Amino acid sequence: MSAEAADREAATSSRPCTPPQTSWFEFLLEESLLEKHLRKPCPDPAPVQLIVQFLEQASKPSVNEQNQVQPPPDNKRNRILKLLALKVAAHLKWDLDILEKSLSVPVLNMLLNELLCISKVPPGTKHVDMDLATLPPTTAMAILLYNRWAIRTIVQSSFPVKQAKPGPPQLSVMNQMQQEKELTENILKVLKEQASDSILVLEAALKLNKDLYVHTMRTLDLLAVEPGMVNGETESSTAGLKIRTEEMQCQVCYDLGAAYFQQGSTNSAVYENAREKFFRTKELIAEIGSLSLHCTIDEKRLAGYCQACDVLVPSDSTSQQLTPYSQVHICLRSGNYQDVVKIFIEDNLTFSLPVQFRQSVLRELFQKAQQGNEDLDEICFKVCACNTVRDILEGRAISVQFNQLFLRPNKEKIDFLLEVCSRSINLEKTSDSLKGNMAAFLKNVCLGLEDLQYVFMISSHELFITLLKDEERKLLVDQMRKRSPRVNLCIKPVTSFYDIPASASVNIGQLEHQLILSVDPWRIRQILIELHGMTSERQFWTVSNKWEVPSVYSGVILGIKDNLTRDLVYILMAKGLHCSTVKDFSHAKQLFAACLELVTEFSPKLRQVMLNEMLLLDIHTHEAGTGQSGERPPSDLISRVRGYLEMRLPDIPLRQVIAEECVAFMLNWRENEYLTLQVPAFLLQNNPYVKLGQLLAATCKELPGPKESRRTAKDLWEVVVQICSVSSQHKRGNDGRVSLIKQRESTLGIMYRSELLSFIKKLREPLVLTIILSLFVKLHNVREDIVNDITAEHISIWPSSIPNLQSVDFEAVAITVKELVRYALSINPSTHSWLIIQADIYFATNQYSAALHYYLQAGAVCSDFFNKAVPPDVYTDQVIKRMIKCCSLLNCHTQVAILCQFLREIDYKTAFKSLQEQNSHDAMDSYYDYIWDVTILEYLTYLHHKRGETDKRQIAIKAIGQTELNASNPEEVLQLAAQRRKKKFLQAMAKLYF
Repeated sequence: MSAEAADREAATSSRPCTPPQTSWFEFLLEESLLEKHLRKPCPDPAPVQLIVQFLEQASKPSVNEQNQVQPPPDNKRNRILKLLALKVAAHLKWDLDILEKSLSVPVLNMLLNELLCISKVPPGTKHVDMDLATLPPTTAMAILLYNRWAIRTIVQSSFPVKQAKPGPPQLSVMNQMQQEKELTENILKVLKEQASDSILVLEAALKLNKDLYVHTMRTLDLLAVEPGMVNGETESSTAGLKIRTEEMQCQVCYDLGAAYFQQGSTNSAVYENAREKFFRTKELIAEIGSLSLHCTIDEKRLAGYCQACDVLVPSDSTSQQLTPYSQVHICLRSGNYQDVVKIFIEDNLTFSLPVQFRQSVLRELFQKAQQGNEDLDEICFKVCACNTVRDILEGRAISVQFNQLFLRPNKEKIDFLLEVCSRSINLEKTSDSLKGNMAAFLKNVCLGLEDLQYVFMISSHELFITLLKDEERKLLVDQMRKRSPRVNLCIKPVTSFYDIPASASVNIGQLEHQLILSVDPWRIRQILIELHGMTSERQFWTVSNKWEVPSVYSGVILGIKDNLTRDLVYILMAKGLHCSTVKDFSHAKQLFAACLELVTEFSPKLRQVMLNEMLLLDIHTHEAGTGQSGERPPSDLISRVRGYLEMRLPDIPLRQVIAEECVAFMLNWRENEYLTLQVPAFLLQNNPYVKLGQLLAATCKELPGPKESRRTAKDLWEVVVQICSVSSQHKRGNDGRVSLIKQRESTLGIMYRSELLSFIKKLREPLVLTIILSLFVKLHNVREDIVNDITAEHISIWPSSIPNLQSVDFEAVAITVKELVRYALSINPSTHSWLIIQADIYFATNQYSAALHYYLQAGAVCSDFFNKAVPPDVYTDQVIKRMIKCCSLLNCHTQVAILCQFLREIDYKTAFKSLQEQNSHDAMDSYYDYIWDVTILEYLTYLHHKRGETDKRQIAIKAIGQTELNASNPEEVLQLAAQRRKKKFLQAMAKLYF
């Protein structure tokens, strides 16, 4: 350094920091002391305050000679002020966390726009159209900073904000706050419109494989001196603050994940993208480690996001990777409480779930049960039992809730408690202390029971016998004898439980109890051999009244001469059917396989019966497993279904439900070619379900063709009409007159209506369900006294009249339509045509609020919650008119006027008449922003003027005065204005009626 330079530096450092007559920013501007000020340990004013002051001064409007306000001049002073603001931000290393916390949205928007400008981003060019890989590193980084801030701001705006406590009202301050609020809302509106572009820009940034650079105070000084110099220097990667690729990708992934997570509230599929980005962020943080200087991620918040994504992403493929915590949340949300019990039982072995969390789940279930859901009482006991066993194993006391729920024990409660205890302890690996805890718990339960039958259930259980020694068991019996006289013991001394080996009847009772509980085929066989060795007089298939075998099979099974074989076949089949009913398919398969192996040796008839039942089990297994995700069944299973349908073996007992399931299976997996062309003729004559399936498949196949080619549709119509017909019985009185005495289902149809309904409820294919729904809707509409028709898709393919109307049971048809719509919506609640049918049903039965709910839901599901235009084939004029009538009858007259605009030709008469109503139950003038027709707005202005309602007249005038409603605007602008108002109105209606 030269002597002159040193003297100049010493003189500068000796000057006072803040001249009394000069503001801070002017002082820093004039004296070029910004860097020195920022290097102070605690600079006052703070850097972010300097940014605000610099940008406020640079953006002050000017006033010309005619006292007209002009935009801020682009002079040297303002350019330097903007440069100083950028330098302060560069000093803060462009940390968005700091800048967002301290700067308002308008100020930060101005700052980042200046960064884009100084980084040579062409004005007016969309960022999404620019190739980041070919841009200078500082330019690319400026674009990334802006778009990261854009989506972060959108996400932040979606969070609820606690309103600051207002101070004394000051007009100037309130005006300033209102202006800033409006400016922020306008900026947010633009950012949200560009959100998809910002996301695309950030996704493109993740593909970059080069380091980027961001402007520093030095590079900004170079730009001020010689604008062209820094770009060349930056491109050669020698200027600016280096941001490593991994650091940039980590920040971008986190911000994209937050944006996707926020969008997931309206589109749950996006949660998968959020999950991917958050987990990639975790990987990058692990790679970067402590070397990161510029990547600041809130890791606690990131962990929360990851945990939430685990819960919210409904992916079967990742269900095995989910934590028990997440699985419990998914089950609670879907109402699958039995799986919660299973998870808790499994957790009793692993201790992975916190005790506090398990208790909170129990409290939540208690609250739901107390609100009137009686079905949860059993679940509450089961969850409480699981928690109690966990407490016992960890050495805690039994909870009060368990004692309350166990005040009235019964067989089911004790069976479940014993099951939980057995599955919560691994006798081979568990420590002696845990075994001791469990043994003490079982002893205490026995001592608390008054009914000896229940005591015997516990004391004869395998776990009890294993955990307690003989001496302990005898001591327990003695304690029970000496217990309070309230216990209902016999007058004679009670035989010791440990005299059981000498009592054959007690041994038999123990074995029968094990027989009831066991689902292991080999163990069942062993127990039966022991029982038959003790007595030959008993029929052990009658031990439990829960063992039920269909009557078509029981005659054949009970005809087996050998008692042991008869009992074994009956019990294996009964237990297999029960396991299949409760969806325990693995045990059901083991039981059926053992039964098949047994009967193959002596009965071809029963062998075929078991093959049929195993086919039904395989259908249920596929439908409950991979079939739910849309995976087609294996070709072998389809071939077996065909083989069953074509089977012609005589004297084989057949269950009707298997035929139903097979035909429904073929329809659900669109095996229409087989059903229409390859089904043998004898099947169509002998099996009504095959006949019905063939007509449905052929109708689906012919649907795209011309109306005159739809012969099978007419055949299907006639079959269903005949099923829904009634036969009348007449009686001749003493006076010779004939009177109608009874109506009942006709036996002329191929099946009864109840059987048809049961069959339809096994279908899941959307087109088949739509065809059936439209048929019944048409049949419902045919009756002469119908006032409000129900609309349905493909309704035109059915005949429009029935020769003998009196023969059709229209009340049963109406009930069937309601049941079918309810079932269809349980299969897919997002099919708009089914939602319209449900809405029409409510409309026809004068349930107008419910009708509006479903009309709005139909529009929402096909328009991304009204963010897109509702297709005109969904909101037809008829649907809109019904919505208008619903609103009118609900006294929501302003909504009526707005809906009149939705018609192809605006119904001014109805709109004006509704606006004249003064007894309106809706928000009235707050809906005026949703009106785009100027004629209606002008009428509103006139109406309020006539009534002397000045405030409401001003609101209507303000609505008319919006520039986008100007009649001189191009048609595209007017249509866009109308579409925007439609969207907002329908969303407001949805929030009101959903």
